Amino acid sequence: MTCVASSPADNPDWLVGNPTFVQQSAALWIGSVGLLILGLQPILLGAMFTEGRVNFGELAQIATAEFVMIAIGSAISGMLLSTRHLRLKSAVLLTALAVLNYAMSFAATPNEILLDRSLAGLVEGGTVAISIELIARSRHAERLGGFFISLQTLAQCILAAVLAQWIVPASGSNGGFLTLAVVCLASLAIAALVPANYGELPRQSGNIDGVLSLRAILALLIIFGFFLFIGALWAFLEPLGAQYGIGAQSVGLLVSLSLAVQVLGALAATWTERRIHFHLAIVMCSIIAIAGCAVLAGQPSLPMFWAVVLVIAFLWMFIIPYQIGLAVAADSSRSTALLMPAAQLLGAAFGPLAASLFIVTDDVRAVPYFGICALVASLALLGLFVAVSRGRAVAA
Repeated sequence: MTCVASSPADNPDWLVGNPTFVQQSAALWIGSVGLLILGLQPILLGAMFTEGRVNFGELAQIATAEFVMIAIGSAISGMLLSTRHLRLKSAVLLTALAVLNYAMSFAATPNEILLDRSLAGLVEGGTVAISIELIARSRHAERLGGFFISLQTLAQCILAAVLAQWIVPASGSNGGFLTLAVVCLASLAIAALVPANYGELPRQSGNIDGVLSLRAILALLIIFGFFLFIGALWAFLEPLGAQYGIGAQSVGLLVSLSLAVQVLGALAATWTERRIHFHLAIVMCSIIAIAGCAVLAGQPSLPMFWAVVLVIAFLWMFIIPYQIGLAVAADSSRSTALLMPAAQLLGAAFGPLAASLFIVTDDVRAVPYFGICALVASLALLGLFVAVSRGRAVAA
């Protein structure tokens, strides 16, 4: 993203440009299509494991690689590519993603699957940048971010139900990826509604912000730490339940229900974003999550296990608009906001790997303790962020 000197517009809703509601919805949908895989990965990769196309280790590599490549793709697209010719770029990205999803039918070996999903992750990251660039130009970035999270999570929830109930049982993993390809091609009609360009963000005179500033780095680390906890807990949720005598079928149903709860979390954040400061929201979410980890570290009953996991699922989506607010406050150029998806996805990708270092003899009860450590570190960094921000205000 390139910022040029310009005077801020008088529009109360946008720093630059004035997209209609239809254009906003279209741009947010493009990124939502790219992130569908986040909610569908357990179903699709689980189907490939059942079919014998990959073993457990290969499955973990493929899942991690796609997460990391989405993060890299969103960062590269957000920082280096211009925001002109967005309709053409959206169409090219959707077409490429459709081809890669279709190509999964011909991926015969784990290495071919890994290559396909890695390339798909890069393209998916590009679609995410289309949405995040729009959000960065809004004067109400938290609110628009809440709509984005609600849209993508609702789409994941509906498509996950369709795949799990009808497509995958009848056509296997290939049928699931073909369905994703069809969704991408159908979304080409929506790509025509995306704004032709967003306009370049105005640069404030004397602005010392940027992605390399201390506040920006702290903001990204705060977000990364929270998603270390999310990634670790979700990856080990089934073995953690098994450790407490909770069956895989019960955990599977819980994961499906958690998608609906995530939608509620996103909608709740959209409603409350004007009422709660992002500092307070992040602290509250982290403290509640720490309490949930403490419960999971004990010997929870089945109802308690379900309650804690659903609360964490709610927090997962509820906190994201406030993390957008944190990224915007950290860097008035809004470049840091473009890197927020990368921080989230990298945290989610490396969380399971980091937590696995503390697992001894298959005892996964160390995972909630790891989650507590990640959350405490995130809170400590938030405290440092607040101190640095106040010091800067006093100096100004």
